[in-house]
Amino acid sequence: MPEPTVAGGVSDVRRTLGTRTLEAGEAKVATISRAYPTTVDDLWDACTNPRRLPRWFLPVEGELAVGGKYQLAGNAGGTVERCDAPHSFAATWEYGGDVSWIEVTLTPEGDGARLTLEHVAHVNDDARWAQYGPGAVGVGWDLALSSGLARHIETGESVDPAAAEAWTGSPEGVAFISAASAGWAQAWIAEGWPAEDALAAAARTTAFYTGQPEPA
Repeated sequence: MPEPTVAGGVSDVRRTLGTRTLEAGEAKVATISRAYPTTVDDLWDACTNPRRLPRWFLPVEGELAVGGKYQLAGNAGGTVERCDAPHSFAATWEYGGDVSWIEVTLTPEGDGARLTLEHVAHVNDDARWAQYGPGAVGVGWDLALSSGLARHIETGESVDPAAAEAWTGSPEGVAFISAASAGWAQAWIAEGWPAEDALAAAARTTAFYTGQPEPA
């Protein structure tokens, strides 16, 4: 798998944190955004075409239409709740008994297109949130959108899942994940979380994603 550079992969990403009030109460919103050298139509196809998704993300089964159920291989499933092709879609993100929501928006930007993904989730485990913070889900989206989608858009190549998994433990992969974790820590600090705690959580998140022992 060709590795994205840390400078070209992680620093190009915008990350913010916020909250949203849902019927069940307040939810955390982690937002990640990145521009790509392609058109909105092509970016939409890469994100919604079931034949193309496995080339950079995961195989998907089900009906990718409003009201349809989907299932990503070995990962989340859910229901498509809204679709305004080729501009935006929203779906539930159901994994391990938890239900959260994703909202994806595509907009033209300069000669390319920008993808903005909001992951909305209730935090029911305060201890786990303090342990890992937003990087627990955020770094996964960094890997998908930079290591996966950006490489696919820029080169047309497909991701080899085995090579991608091995890459996360390589020096390049660890550097990428460390930088992504740090980026989410900075977003958390900007939201008002104590810097020392946010950076410690980022170190634990990096260890989790790279298979290294967690720092004491």
